[in-house]
Amino acid sequence: MLADAASLGSLLASIGEALFDPQFWAARAELAAADRGRGAAWFITSGPRRWVLRHYRRGGLTARVAVDRYLFTGEARVRAFAEYRLLERLSEGSLPVPKPIAARYVREGCCYRCDLITQRIEGVRPLSSSLADGALCDEAWRSVGAAIARLHRAGVDHADLNAHNILIDAQGAVSVIDFDRSRLRSRGAWELENLRRLRRSLDKLSHEAPGGRFSSRFWQCLVEGYESG
Repeated sequence: MLADAASLGSLLASIGEALFDPQFWAARAELAAADRGRGAAWFITSGPRRWVLRHYRRGGLTARVAVDRYLFTGEARVRAFAEYRLLERLSEGSLPVPKPIAARYVREGCCYRCDLITQRIEGVRPLSSSLADGALCDEAWRSVGAAIARLHRAGVDHADLNAHNILIDAQGAVSVIDFDRSRLRSRGAWELENLRRLRRSLDKLSHEAPGGRFSSRFWQCLVEGYESG
């Protein structure tokens, strides 16, 4: 297990690995489902604590064989640990990401399951949800581009940069989440691929939403924010 002692206080010693058990929090009426991906995330609200608990699950065809099992090839490559350590480093650099609270894996023979708890970013909505409700202003798109540029300058290759993983608050501040399989790299062509992935995500949403929610003009504003950022 990896854990931020300052954030957990005496909680880890008192409840142990129940920290990662949704049923434990549900029994205390401190759990709510989060609308995230494959349904493996929950919001924890316990006193002053505002956390997101995520259980790693596979997607695609592989999920039919092993829903939440991964081949164990060493602790350094455990997905929850890798994401925890990346978020820890990025948080220390004041980048727009959630702070990691705890991570654990449970080994079962040659496989393992894993979980991650992060600090919940309050008062935000995914970019995808915001677009479902209405168009964003030009400055909001520039802020999205600037936030992505900050990550790229730090060498962060986000493995799944899409409109669901970009959060915006009421003041226009932007955060990025879900860094599973992401990594630090030297600057390169991968940055453009990150942007292309995001563009594909936005184009897909634009086909599903009323007209005017996303256009080439808005993308140009994002690019302007990226280049100035």
